[in-house]
Amino acid sequence: MANEEKQFVTEITPQGEDFSRWYIDVIKKADLMDYSPVRGCIVFKPDGYEIWEHIQQELDRRFKETGHRNAYFPLFIPESFFQKEKEHVEGFNPELPWVTEAAGEKLEERLAIRPTSETMIGHMYEKWIQSYRDLPVLINQWANVVRWEKRTLPFLRTSEFLWQEGHTAHENETEAREETMRMLEIYRDFVENYLAIPVIVGQKTPSEKFAGAVDTYSIEAMMKDGRAVQAGTSHYLGTNFATAFDIKYLNRENVQEYVHTTSWGVSTRLIGSLIMVHGDDRGLALPPKVAPKQVMIIPIGPPKTRDAVVGKADELFAELKKAGVRVGIDDRADVRPGWKFNEYEMRGVPVRLEIGPRDMENGVCVLVSRISGEKKVIEQANLVAEVKAMLEQVHQEMFDRAKAFREEHFYSVDTLDEMKASIEEKRGFTLAGWCGSEACERHVKDETGATSRNIPFKPEVTKTKCLVCGEPAQHTVVFARAY
Repeated sequence: MANEEKQFVTEITPQGEDFSRWYIDVIKKADLMDYSPVRGCIVFKPDGYEIWEHIQQELDRRFKETGHRNAYFPLFIPESFFQKEKEHVEGFNPELPWVTEAAGEKLEERLAIRPTSETMIGHMYEKWIQSYRDLPVLINQWANVVRWEKRTLPFLRTSEFLWQEGHTAHENETEAREETMRMLEIYRDFVENYLAIPVIVGQKTPSEKFAGAVDTYSIEAMMKDGRAVQAGTSHYLGTNFATAFDIKYLNRENVQEYVHTTSWGVSTRLIGSLIMVHGDDRGLALPPKVAPKQVMIIPIGPPKTRDAVVGKADELFAELKKAGVRVGIDDRADVRPGWKFNEYEMRGVPVRLEIGPRDMENGVCVLVSRISGEKKVIEQANLVAEVKAMLEQVHQEMFDRAKAFREEHFYSVDTLDEMKASIEEKRGFTLAGWCGSEACERHVKDETGATSRNIPFKPEVTKTKCLVCGEPAQHTVVFARAY
């Protein structure tokens, strides 16, 4: 079995050898996606899509708890809509695909395929909002969007991807800013407590904010190659889109005012993030709360006891399923147990349950953690409680490991030379002072390839000098190379 295991693992490039190759090997081997015939677009296979379904279901529940409702807006957006908010169209123009013909005729006006929906939703809100009694408007949309990326990577950066985009309208700045921060906190809590990914919460610098926003806030996650992924954003849009689309309301003093709007979103790049944060040289390691299968049962034993062992495994399967655990069973007789162990470890199943003839006699079974490798003999009578406890333990260990990795690869620097050395010799994030000048921020990117990720709300240390010019620091900023 040792040779069998060794041969299986070699099908995945080790992370330390080539992280990008490892990532592609894992998502293909684990059967999460396939490439489509259209450049930059992928097909979500059932296991990959089910991870998204679990993300979607949990976030949808949280959105509805905070008063948001789902709606759907068109995929096609008239070109004239983009001209109304100049900064917005400039931000997206390079990535926009256009429809110019339909039904054999040239269109009078080009239609963009939705890169984001602020303009379309702004147009509709102008029709729907008349008075303060119509506010707040709290709408979310689950949709696909298209941004014609030059460089693509499955899940993390694709020409078409799936996401949710919340769009809200409020009477005043105070309420809109409260909404912006409320949704940012929902994202933080979800990503940390559901996906087991620690994040840095903060505000984007002006050059990195969303096109058309007053302020953009983000949660940033560290991948195992030290690069950053922007895992979610929340934007206070002020009255920018309200002015562009004439979204006014009659206030409580009977005076016309512009609404204050927000937008916020996460996408299927969360799938790429959890793969890159938690995966290892054995393959995927999926957080229990989003894993398609949380437990895989593998009956073990010689042919003469096979029927009895499989029968008991079926009973355990039914008990776990009834308790709401997503459970599978692999009772194939023609596949060796060692191969199955490797297969489900590679697929990231959080817990493996083994049962053999001796376990049956003793009324026990064995649970194995995908993360720690711990083997725990448990009483079958306590099956559900023990499985749920191990799933909780796996989640916590995943979060703790990811946080420890981030802390080990987070460097405080005071000068650009220190940052260069840190980025070239090590992988990870750097914390540095910044004077607020766009020129200094751009110089960092030109010299190191790192961008400002955000200005963290709670930096480990507060910097006093700009790493580029040495002038007093206005902000303490996280810089990193990013996906």
